[in-house]
Amino acid sequence: MNEQDFNQLCESIRQAGEIKQGKRKPSREFKYSNPDVKAIRERLELSQSRFAAIIGVSVRTLQGWEQGRREPDGPAKALLRVVDRDPEAVLRALHA
Repeated sequence: MNEQDFNQLCESIRQAGEIKQGKRKPSREFKYSNPDVKAIRERLELSQSRFAAIIGVSVRTLQGWEQGRREPDGPAKALLRVVDRDPEAVLRALHA
């Protein structure tokens, strides 16, 4: 790594720290809306317990998502987006 690249990397790290501390605004942000879990489940005509079992979460977790007390994150959010777009493929893949 040459000196110029190293200095740019160090500057990027410094800026990231400032963004994390709230001292600087990021140059861009990506916002993703949360999937409407209840609408997805109802469209599939599944009970809460059956849908929770299919996607591998507890009924309480599913209820929290549906009632807006919690938000799905990471892999759960990704799975819900896929279920929303192509439910038949997901149900086939999960043998549901």
